[in-house]
Amino acid sequence: MIRLQAIETFAVTVKEIAQVLQGFGSELSDTELPDEASTIEFLLHSHTHRYRQMKDDIRKVLKEGRLLLTNLETVKASKRDVEEERDIGGDMDTVQRLLGQLRDMEEAFDGFFEKHHLKLQQYLQLLQYELSFHQMEEVLKRLSDQERAVGFVGSTVVQTEQLLRDLEVLDTQEEMARAQMVILHGHQLAANHHYALALIVQRCNELRHLCDVITTAMRAKRASLTRARDLLRRLEGALRWCDEGAYLLASQMVDKFQTKEGAQEALQILNTHQERAPSALKNSQGILSLEFEAILTPQLQSQISMVTEKLNMVQSMIRNREQCLRKLADMQVRPVQLVAPRPELDQISQRCKSPLFSPKHGMTSHFSTDSHVCAVIISHMFVVVVLFSLSTLQGYRAEMEDPAMSDLLPSALDSQKDLLFGNMPEIYQFHSRVFLQDLQGCLETPEMVGSCFLQRKEKFQVYERYCQNKPRSELLWRRCCDSPFFQECQKKLDHKLGLDSYLLKPVQRLTKYQLLLKELLKHCTEDRYRCELQEALDSMLKLLKSVNDSMHQIAITGYPGDLGQLGRVVLQGGFSVWISHKRAAVRMKEMARFKPMQRHLFLYDHALLFCKRRDDDNPDRTPFYSFKSCLRMSAVGVTENVKGDVRKFELWYSGREVVYMVQAPTLEVKVTWLTEIRKVLSNQLKLRQGHKIVDRSAAFLPAAWPVPAHSVAICEGLEDWGAATDFSNISDSDEEDQPAPLVRVLLPL
Repeated sequence: MIRLQAIETFAVTVKEIAQVLQGFGSELSDTELPDEASTIEFLLHSHTHRYRQMKDDIRKVLKEGRLLLTNLETVKASKRDVEEERDIGGDMDTVQRLLGQLRDMEEAFDGFFEKHHLKLQQYLQLLQYELSFHQMEEVLKRLSDQERAVGFVGSTVVQTEQLLRDLEVLDTQEEMARAQMVILHGHQLAANHHYALALIVQRCNELRHLCDVITTAMRAKRASLTRARDLLRRLEGALRWCDEGAYLLASQMVDKFQTKEGAQEALQILNTHQERAPSALKNSQGILSLEFEAILTPQLQSQISMVTEKLNMVQSMIRNREQCLRKLADMQVRPVQLVAPRPELDQISQRCKSPLFSPKHGMTSHFSTDSHVCAVIISHMFVVVVLFSLSTLQGYRAEMEDPAMSDLLPSALDSQKDLLFGNMPEIYQFHSRVFLQDLQGCLETPEMVGSCFLQRKEKFQVYERYCQNKPRSELLWRRCCDSPFFQECQKKLDHKLGLDSYLLKPVQRLTKYQLLLKELLKHCTEDRYRCELQEALDSMLKLLKSVNDSMHQIAITGYPGDLGQLGRVVLQGGFSVWISHKRAAVRMKEMARFKPMQRHLFLYDHALLFCKRRDDDNPDRTPFYSFKSCLRMSAVGVTENVKGDVRKFELWYSGREVVYMVQAPTLEVKVTWLTEIRKVLSNQLKLRQGHKIVDRSAAFLPAAWPVPAHSVAICEGLEDWGAATDFSNISDSDEEDQPAPLVRVLLPL
């Protein structure tokens, strides 16, 4: 009875073990694989721990079964009864069968857990490999982006050499070695029959492809930059030759041409310079383009064309000078006014104001002057103009690219170099490549000077663009003017004046052109040429008005944006202004205002600025304009007539939410402003309607306004503009500005 009870207990234990193993197996099968390596590691640890506990339980049950079997064998050996011995044998068979089942369960359980454990391990390996792959992929893509950020060419030799250094700084060798280690790890996983074999092989191929792409791109870019540097060195050498030639032409003194020996000496100097002309561009730019065809970009092609054109221009200038010198060497020339090789602006001004073309020089051509002397002086004047620009660009702008000067360069100029100089390179190129050639064509016919100005009058807009950039240029200059860099450059150039004085010269120089035209017009006797000179003079005066408006814009302070985004300055001037609001609270405050506000208005293509002029009670100080409000012209309406005063008109904003009553100083000024406002509103309307010709502004303005002749002295004040003035400590809190708050509607920038 005890024997049977022990066997039944063992059988129940075996059954319970089977159920536990089956439950654990189901739990493992249903386990979802997480996406985090730490969770996988936890599962591996916990599953292994439970597996070992179950193995211990199985071993205990096996031990218990073997002990029970041994006891049965002992009992069987002590029995003499055959029947009883047969019963014990049956019990022993039952125990052996249960032990066999238990061993089979253990073997199946071991096999299942081994596969499960291997799956978890390989999944963990895959997660870790994917992590290292993505990290490496990100590094390689960042390296590729850095490589792509390095340009194939620079605009100068210095920039190209910097690009080569930037390329070498990229640490590709170390990153490529790390990528190879990740690829090798992937191959090891694949060799161990990983279940994600296809994915791992794909990842290895992707990394290998990225490495090959980066290596190939780096090699190609290095070769391209090296070739581009060679080309740019040749081009810059040619430019240096051209600039030296222009300086040589400007520095030759006219008084030395009066003797045969002086003319021959000047000829010899020019011949020597001609012999040093760069051979790379001497024959044909096509040969150079073919040699560098592999790396040629539109920018480089443009530079080749520009340098070739400039080279031809300088050579033509030298040939013209040589021709003139030969004539002077063969004739008796009477003395002419001395011209210094590097005159300051006051010297040029004095010459322009002196009677260079007065009757005392003699009567030839259609002028009461000697035509040859006239032509030489005009040509020499514009050679000096070229020299001023060249000196500034070479002495300061080019020095900014010199690595030896980089330590002295102020941080405020980082990526702002072009802002400081504006479009002075464009002004220099216009004079050196275009206008000077035109004037040299007038060496024998000075009466054609008016025609030269008329043909190129649109090109003189470079001065207006220069003035529009002047506020930002001056702000940048004030931030870095004390830098040792500028002091060192000024010392090298032996300039008495600082860079800011030379940056102001394009504005000052513009006033000299109309003086020259006036002087020519005064002594011209032929009606046809007088008409051309008068038309040229009118075009220059019109340009001066535009520049004058731009120079007033320079003095605007406090505007919270970029004035350049507002378009061109159409008009500017002083007005009396009253403001009314729909809101009752504001309107009550306005009822106490009888005295108008004095405002200086600036009309732009896209906005109308209200400013307050501030002279600071100092007649020697340049006025400036404190910004008050800005109206978008797309939301402005106009009422042309206001009862009680023919000089008044209304500007209303946002459906008459705010109304500005404006009183012009004269009726003529009012008509001029309304005419221009009408044009601006019409352009705004066309822009909103997709360029459809719909003129709704006619509802506010008459069909046409008479345009009065300009009678303002537009040149007044340009000579002295730009005096160093610190406006940072001036307040804007006077009583006049307090009663009526201004609408501040800013254009999107």
